[in-house]
Amino acid sequence: MLAFQNGSRSTFETLMQNYYPRILNFINRFVADKEIAEDLTQEVFLRVFKYGPRYKPKSKFQTWLYTIAKNICLNELRKNKDFVASLDEPVTIGKEDLQIQIDDPKSCGADEELIRKEKAMVIRQAINNLPENQRMAVILRRYDNFSYAEIAETLGVSDKAVKSLLSRAKVNLRCRLSGLINS
Repeated sequence: MLAFQNGSRSTFETLMQNYYPRILNFINRFVADKEIAEDLTQEVFLRVFKYGPRYKPKSKFQTWLYTIAKNICLNELRKNKDFVASLDEPVTIGKEDLQIQIDDPKSCGADEELIRKEKAMVIRQAINNLPENQRMAVILRRYDNFSYAEIAETLGVSDKAVKSLLSRAKVNLRCRLSGLINS
């Protein structure tokens, strides 16, 4: 990013190659629409290009980038209150499918596969029903492997607040999924 700030346009292309798939997956988890996710991801990189000269390396570039993506997602959610998010639909970039979750390589019977898919749907729905900050914290932690400090910086809250958000999300999910957990 610092090289881009100093006028190297080719480094912007490198930034896009490195981060585009991850940002696209992150956004797709919220909007559950590939076309909208692609548009919003492009908006993220347009903002990086436009506001790149203002970037100050107080934190990791990744944190700054995900903060932009988070804000664009929240703006989209506010515009479209009736969305359904998907956490495990593949995202296609060019000819390549990126899987958000990796399926179990062990083959199972049709009935077991149906039960697994139903459980996954219930879990996705439970995560979708979490409040925005809890949902974002869960996705950043579980699917993007962010540390508590990185989540805190991305969400603009303290480490303690992140622990609280994840703890409340865990309680909410446990309540919503109690029947599934016991089965």
